[in-house]
Amino acid sequence: MVNITRLNAVSYLNTRPLTYGLEHGGLDHGFEILYDIPSVCARQVRTGEASAGVIPSIEYARSAVPYAIVPGIAIVSDGPVGSILLFHRVPVSRIRTVAMDVSSRSSAALARIVLKERYGLDFDTVDHAPDVPAMLEGADAALVIGDPALESTDRPEPRLDLGEAWRELTGLPFVYAFWAGKVGSLSSGEVEMLIESKKQGMAALDEIAEVYARNRSRPPSFYASYLRNNLIYDLGDRERRGLMEFYGLARSRGLVPDVPELRFYSRQGRR
Repeated sequence: MVNITRLNAVSYLNTRPLTYGLEHGGLDHGFEILYDIPSVCARQVRTGEASAGVIPSIEYARSAVPYAIVPGIAIVSDGPVGSILLFHRVPVSRIRTVAMDVSSRSSAALARIVLKERYGLDFDTVDHAPDVPAMLEGADAALVIGDPALESTDRPEPRLDLGEAWRELTGLPFVYAFWAGKVGSLSSGEVEMLIESKKQGMAALDEIAEVYARNRSRPPSFYASYLRNNLIYDLGDRERRGLMEFYGLARSRGLVPDVPELRFYSRQGRR
């Protein structure tokens, strides 16, 4: 009997390079891959419905049981990200209410940190489906993430790109998500499969953009530029520093119970 390991991956374009090799690269793996929004991915890993998933980075610090991270892989920006956008209908200094995309977890925490640290703002929030006009009808600002934000970049409202705002605040990259699950939930061989899948995906960004653009209004070059120029898929020393800075600020704002230790799954043949 073949053992099946269920993975939950974010359905947005920005995650496709991580799963490309599993879906299209001919890798002989035993994964079942399900796609959903970030908040659902986090819940399914927490409840054990999935062995691991591409989870929002904030959820790693919120887990009551230890998680481990697949080494070397993350979804990161080091400057403008283009898909984590805070649209606002009043000057930023006057924001008192924010409609939060129901998909968001790390980005919601990032918005709270940026608006407090840079602008001294406290505000009320309301959860909302990612629909900018509807969100702004009842709130001063609207946080939209992922594909809906990417498709809203030509809207007329002023906006803060939260990846850019984080870089200006800290001088560091921001880590939005990574493969993670409960300690021991992935074998070293499965970890290697995820690393190889990402490697293949990074060599296929134009193909990924081409396929994605078939049902979208923008040309493939728009999506390829986003994947290549706005995003980083590594989790190296500098990205870890940005991640720990985020956890420290989140702890000071009461958004996580503590600053967690970073734990990683083992790789084959490595200690």
